[in-house]
Amino acid sequence: MQLTALSAISPIDGRYRSKVAELAPFFSEFGLIKYRVLVEVEYFIALCELGLEPLKSVDAAVFPKIRAILTDFSEEDALAIKTIERTTNHDVKAVEYFLKEKMQGLGLGDQLEFIHFGLTSQDINNTAIPISLKEAIAEVIVPEIQSLIAQLRAFANDWSAIPMLARTHGQPASPTVLGKEIAVFAERLQLQLDDLLTIPYAAKFGGATGNFNAHHVAFPAVDWVKFANNFVNERLQLKRSQLTTQIENYDELARLFDALKRINTIVLDLDRDMWTYISMDYFKQKLKEGEVGSSAMPHKVNPIDFENSEGNIGIANALYEHLSAKLPVSRLQRDLTDSTVLRTIGMPLSHSLIALKATSNGLGKLLLNRDAIDADLENNWAVVAEAIQTILRSIGFPKPYEALKGLTRKNEKVTRETVHAFLETLDVSEEIRERLKQITPQNYTGINLL
Repeated sequence: MQLTALSAISPIDGRYRSKVAELAPFFSEFGLIKYRVLVEVEYFIALCELGLEPLKSVDAAVFPKIRAILTDFSEEDALAIKTIERTTNHDVKAVEYFLKEKMQGLGLGDQLEFIHFGLTSQDINNTAIPISLKEAIAEVIVPEIQSLIAQLRAFANDWSAIPMLARTHGQPASPTVLGKEIAVFAERLQLQLDDLLTIPYAAKFGGATGNFNAHHVAFPAVDWVKFANNFVNERLQLKRSQLTTQIENYDELARLFDALKRINTIVLDLDRDMWTYISMDYFKQKLKEGEVGSSAMPHKVNPIDFENSEGNIGIANALYEHLSAKLPVSRLQRDLTDSTVLRTIGMPLSHSLIALKATSNGLGKLLLNRDAIDADLENNWAVVAEAIQTILRSIGFPKPYEALKGLTRKNEKVTRETVHAFLETLDVSEEIRERLKQITPQNYTGINLL
């Protein structure tokens, strides 16, 4: 069968491909190979610039031609590396052989043996993957989160003067403001995004067991720690981990996945609230020509975007949880479990991206139903009881809570009329009585926090 969207096993590469296509350059097999080439190319140039005796004859004028291997890197080049890998049965060694072949004719000769000099494959993988992850999050994920925050802030501003019945434990509670409830999510997301942006992208670079054994034995006079720190921190724009085994410690990567998981959890909380508001008729949804809400019930417009987001967040967070728990654990100086797991990091990011886009799309369909919101407030006059008993308590009225409890827990509807009739029975001044009568579900919304 020809590989198409219909034959893809994962919905990421099938049904949802169009929604995650921008992540393919970072997490596809092609992307991984290209980032490996980037590290190998820059490492070779850095060795030449270091001034090692065997490389002193390398003319710096050749560096742009070497870097052109990366800038011109094509799918044909990636396939050539995969062809070499069928012989080597080692993906990183295949990149080394490919580069030696591509750099033939540049007058390098024996200097080509300094490609991948002194390194183990994880020196390449544990720098290539953090670079791809860093760029994917900066170029794709962060802008999507920022866009969602901006969308929420716009709603918060538009709805900053709309009173709304709050519900705690699912029951009517002290009224709030719709815009403020939306702003809660914007602030939560912003705080977690700020935290995400502080997490460094750590990388391992130190030879077979992290001690520069091969580098030091070949050139003992070179300060290889200084070289590696400069290469990783300055040239690759990562943060080199100083003490490692054969592989990166992955503690910072675990922090990153935990931060993404927290962001997802906030979005899931938003999804469920918006779903509930729609079910309460606080929002209608914009109709799209030709779209079917239900295969059986023509009247329905389902909140499918928020449901889609919730489902994808569940998958993403399960994977983030595994990645952050598994990656920092490795037997002794190395086992291979991290290698296969690292190949999956594009999956939770893809599900996160699908979720973010779905939530944003769902928000974009909302049509405020002010009538339903106002009717809910008017039908729940019992919520002013808190305000009345608190004012009574402030003037020393005896047992105000108990008095209001008797009013609100009768098996009859509490209305403006019943509340005002109750107020007439209170032994308070006319000034206080009139003050109490001014309280309504619509204006008992506390301080405007927006």
